[in-house]
Amino acid sequence: MTDLAELVKNTLNWKLILSYDGTDFSGWQVQPGEPTIQGELQVALGRITGESPLPQGSGRTDAGVHALGQVASFTLQAPIPPGNLLRALNRTLPASIRVLEARTMPAEFHARHSAVAKTYEYRVYRETICPPSIARYVLACPWPMDVEAMQKAAKLFKGEHDFLSFAATDPDLARRNSIPSLSLNQDLKVPPAPASAVRTIFSSAWEQQQSEAGEFLVYRVRGSGFLHHMVRNLVGTILDVGRGCLKAEDIPAILAARARSAAGPTAPARGLFLYSVEYSNEE
Repeated sequence: MTDLAELVKNTLNWKLILSYDGTDFSGWQVQPGEPTIQGELQVALGRITGESPLPQGSGRTDAGVHALGQVASFTLQAPIPPGNLLRALNRTLPASIRVLEARTMPAEFHARHSAVAKTYEYRVYRETICPPSIARYVLACPWPMDVEAMQKAAKLFKGEHDFLSFAATDPDLARRNSIPSLSLNQDLKVPPAPASAVRTIFSSAWEQQQSEAGEFLVYRVRGSGFLHHMVRNLVGTILDVGRGCLKAEDIPAILAARARSAAGPTAPARGLFLYSVEYSNEE
């Protein structure tokens, strides 16, 4: 018992903030024979500390989805200073995964369970020719768009709603049905969704941005939590509004239908970024 108490006493709970290019990874979660963010991080920790904790992420980003501020937590026995762990991880991890911050936290902190809000960003490129340097990080949509209608549709998602119409529960099946071209009302024949699909969206809006590469439309959505593929399904539906395939006024009926076939298609993963994760008391 004394040894166990001493072990618990010496255990440190860690929080990492990560940024990564998800293009070449099969998502966050460990999968046999597949490169994943969680798997790379576990291997790197093993090489550095001799321990192999399975880092818990704030959410399981899909294959091809990127992150600017993913959060992971895990415990270690090794008494390593935060600065040393940060430097060692960035020397060991692939260049497409960077640790931005490493620090110890109270024992009760958990990257997913302690989160109170998340923000996602989706980037749409508006020019005729998409430069290769950004092709991995945007959805190219050069055709005419009614941005005002898109903005109106986005605002209708604010508040507490049942988002079952925007949920996919089978990652493999949903991935097969994700398509680059956007069309109206695809029937993604997915299994039953989670028991509760109710989520609260705090903000939902599009922003037009101009850079050296050209014009972008950026969708940013902040909420209490998100269902599997929910943001990509929101984006696909709003883009259908922009193209005139749907009307902004259709959004309440789509939400009320509680059926995936009522909404628009799943936007490709490459334009999506986990932007940030928030915790109470600024943990």
